[in-house]
Amino acid sequence: MSPRLTGALALLLAAGAAAASLFVSSSIFERMPHAEDEFANLWQAEVMARGRLWIVSPPEAESFLVPFVVDHEGRRFGKYPPGWPAALSLGAAAGAPFAVNALLMALAVWWTYRLGSRLAGTGAGLLAGALAAGSPMMLMLSGSLMSHLLTVVLTLTFTSAWLDLFPERGLEPRLPAGLLVGVGGLSLGLMALTRPLTALAIALPFGIHGLSILARGGRRARARLVGVVLLVASVGGLLFAWQWAVTRNPSLNPYTLWWSYDRLGFGPGIGPMPGGHSLQLASNNTRHALNAWQHDLFGWPYVSWVLVPAGLFSLRHRRDAWLALGVFPSLVSVYLAYWVGSWLLGPRYFVEAVPALAAVSAAGAAALTGGGLASGWAARLRRVTVTVTLAGLLALNLLVYLPVRLGGLRGLYGITRARMAVLDRPDLASALIIVHPLPDWTSYGALLLLTDPFRRGSPLMLAFSQGALQDQRVAQTYSDRTLYHYYPDDPLNLYAEPRP
Repeated sequence: MSPRLTGALALLLAAGAAAASLFVSSSIFERMPHAEDEFANLWQAEVMARGRLWIVSPPEAESFLVPFVVDHEGRRFGKYPPGWPAALSLGAAAGAPFAVNALLMALAVWWTYRLGSRLAGTGAGLLAGALAAGSPMMLMLSGSLMSHLLTVVLTLTFTSAWLDLFPERGLEPRLPAGLLVGVGGLSLGLMALTRPLTALAIALPFGIHGLSILARGGRRARARLVGVVLLVASVGGLLFAWQWAVTRNPSLNPYTLWWSYDRLGFGPGIGPMPGGHSLQLASNNTRHALNAWQHDLFGWPYVSWVLVPAGLFSLRHRRDAWLALGVFPSLVSVYLAYWVGSWLLGPRYFVEAVPALAAVSAAGAAALTGGGLASGWAARLRRVTVTVTLAGLLALNLLVYLPVRLGGLRGLYGITRARMAVLDRPDLASALIIVHPLPDWTSYGALLLLTDPFRRGSPLMLAFSQGALQDQRVAQTYSDRTLYHYYPDDPLNLYAEPRP
C-alpha cells in the first residue's frame, strides 16, 4: 500500500477509536465519574475552567465531602497534580469533559501507527494502531475521566521526539533539533505535572540511553540531551509551584492531606496496612495487575502477550524498539513502590506501555508471516495460519471479551444517572439535603453531579451525614435553607427529620 493510503487508513482508525471511546463514555459510564479519582479530577477541572486553582472551603466543610478533594487552611482543592485537571478543564469549559479522552484516544492510535511503522513498516503500523484501538485497557480508560490517556499520548510524543533526536548509526535528525528538544522536553515535563511517578518510570530507560550519550556521544548530541533535561526540569518543577499555590508549602504533597499514609516507599506509615507497605504486598499487587494485563492488553484471554516474543526477536538489533518497549518493565518496577493496586479498569499503571507493546506485537505478526517475501507452499501456509489466527483473536476481543469486560463496568459502584435523577427537581434547588449513605460514600457520590461546581451555578447543597451532632451543626449553619434527609434505600421519599 502507498504511504498516502496507509496514512488515510490510520486516520480512519483513529477516528473510529475516538468514536468507540465516546460510546464507552456514554453507554457504559453515562458520561459521569464513578471512581474517587474521577470525581476529584472533574471537580478540579470545573474550578480551573473558571480560572481558579482552589475555592474557599465551605462552613462545616467535613460534611460536604467530595472524594479526594481536600480542605487545607481554608482552601478546597483536588489532591492530584494539575496536569490532567487543566487538560480536562478545556472540555469542562465547553460542556463536554468526556470528549477530552476521546480526542486523546485518537491521538494515541495515530502515534501508535507511527511507532509501528517506524519499527516494522506501514502494514505493521496499521496493525499496531488497530491493536491499540481495540485494547480493553485503552477503551476502558478513554471512556472514563481518568488521567491515563493524557500520559499515553505524552509518552508516545516523547518517545517519537527522542528517537528522532538521537537516531541510530549517528544519523542527523529528520526534523530541526531545536523543535525535537522542545517537544521531547515539554512532553516529559507535562507528564511530570500529570502523573509524576509515571514520568519517572518513562524517563528511566531513556535516562540509561542518555548516560551512554554523555559517555560516548558527540558534542551536538550532548547539548541536545542537556536541553531536554533542562526543559523537563523547568516544566516538571512547576509541580512545586502548584503545591505552593494550593497549600502554601511547595514540599507538601496534597495526597497526604487526604490520607497521611499515601506516600511512596516501604515500611511503617506507608499504606494502610499495620506494618506499612512491604515487598510482599508489592509483589502481590504486581502479580494481580499482570494477571489482569494478560487479558486486558488486547482482549485475548491469557495470551495477549503472545506476539511480543516474536516481535522482540525480529527487532532484537533495533535500539529504538528496546527503548520504546523499555517503558513496560520500567513501569512495572517503579510502581512496586506504590501501595495501591490497579486492575479494576485494567492494570492502568502500565497502560503507557500499550502502544509499544502493540507495535512490537505487530512486528511479531509481520515476522511470523514472513513479511510477504518468502515463497513456496510452506510459506503460504504459514501466512494463512498466522493471518487466520490473528483474525480470530481480533474477533474474539471485539465480539466476546470487550462486551463482557465493558458490560461488567456499567453502573460501577451503583453510580448511575437514574439514581441522580431522583433529586433532580426544581423544587429542591435551594434545599440542603443531608444524605445518609448506605453502606459507603458511593450512594452519596451518585448525587454529587447535581451540585456546584459539577453543575455550574447550582444552588442545591448535599451534605454527607457525619452523625447526629455534626448534622445538627450543618442544619444550624444553613438554617436559611429547607432541610431534608435522604436515604438511598428509600429513594422516592425525603424526610424532614432523621429516621429513627
